[in-house]
Amino acid sequence: MTAKAFASQGDLTEKAISFIEVGKGLWAFTAEGDPNTGVIIGDDSVMIVDAQATPRLAAKVVERIRGVTDKPIKYVVLSHYHAVRVLGASAYGASEIISSDKARSMVAERGQEDWDSEFQRFPRLFQGHESIPGLTWPTLTFGTRATFYLGKRRVDLMHLGRAHTAGDIVAFVPDQNVMFTGDIIEYQSACYCGDGHFHDWPETIEAIRRFDVDAIAPGRGAALVGKEGVKQALDSTIDFLTSTYRPVARIAQGGGTLKQAWDACRAACDPKFKSYAIYEHCLPFNVARAYDEALGMDTPRIWTADRDLAMWSALQG
Repeated sequence: MTAKAFASQGDLTEKAISFIEVGKGLWAFTAEGDPNTGVIIGDDSVMIVDAQATPRLAAKVVERIRGVTDKPIKYVVLSHYHAVRVLGASAYGASEIISSDKARSMVAERGQEDWDSEFQRFPRLFQGHESIPGLTWPTLTFGTRATFYLGKRRVDLMHLGRAHTAGDIVAFVPDQNVMFTGDIIEYQSACYCGDGHFHDWPETIEAIRRFDVDAIAPGRGAALVGKEGVKQALDSTIDFLTSTYRPVARIAQGGGTLKQAWDACRAACDPKFKSYAIYEHCLPFNVARAYDEALGMDTPRIWTADRDLAMWSALQG
């Protein structure tokens, strides 16, 4: 039996890019399950939501933006600290890089380890990595809420609770009732839960649901326009999380091994989610984190390139 390629090392095919308007002056840059970027065009400037993994990839976003506006890019918002979301920030030439206080603290605590880890996991996304100037450090941070005005256009940045990481934020544009959710919500793509908080995440999604938005741009997968599509994305993300956590927790709390938890998770999740983007990549990390959380480990352990390989070998070997 051939060994399964580690994480996304076997995924070297370029993805087709879509640039979809999800509200007036609001765009979602998506690429078949690769990390998404949001674009908010105001009266006088542009705000980016998530920066891509490298300046090379970010340049593709800028190219699409310049097809619809020549306004300057003033802000880059980072929904969380993960390398594939932040290391392309330098390409936008923005005057401010914004995150939650917690996300910035996570860059300091584990940003380099995460960069090394994700570089190993996603070789295609890190083509052109030589142009990354270093870790991306936010220049503006906030606790739970901050409001920015792009001329008359208001954008509310909010930390609604722990989810994909401890420091996730969303960007809400009230005049169009549209939200950019980062990786709190995915659509037909697996959630990466290796740094997640399974107990909190569904409640954070319910906080998003209470906004009753007309469209969302998720972290991965197609943008959803219309309330029915939004509902489907929220519901399917919660289903993914609970289907992952519950079988793992039963095994962990019953004294079972990580490998037994892996088998139980696959039995529950494969029938529903096996076709999702990056499913095989995420599953081992998700099981490891769910197992830890079920045994009372509130703060996710730091993933390193070495820990990645050891865990992958233990579960896939």
